[in-house]
Amino acid sequence: MIERSRDLRLKSTDAEQVLWKHLRNRRLGGLKFRRQHPIGNFIADFFCGEARLVIELDGAVHQEKTQARRDALRDYIMRENNLKVLRLSNDEVLLNIENALQKIACYGNDNV
Repeated sequence: MIERSRDLRLKSTDAEQVLWKHLRNRRLGGLKFRRQHPIGNFIADFFCGEARLVIELDGAVHQEKTQARRDALRDYIMRENNLKVLRLSNDEVLLNIENALQKIACYGNDNV
């Protein structure tokens, strides 16, 4: 799982790269985020342990029924483990980063 995480970090999408610029080094509300972080059998796009927050960035593939079912199950399992899950579309990050950051800050500040 660690090796897969490293590989995913090397192959970041444009949206992941843009969001990471705003999250890294505690740039958003002083919260520590990790990218492509293993959680059980899953790898979260972004994870903040302090806020127990998982951020998933979704591209077009996530709109397909099969993937949507997988995502729903994954979100359920994470929520059952007391994690909050915030899903943002790649377009939301790329076209309106300020709105995306505001949503993340709201989710992140719930437990801080």
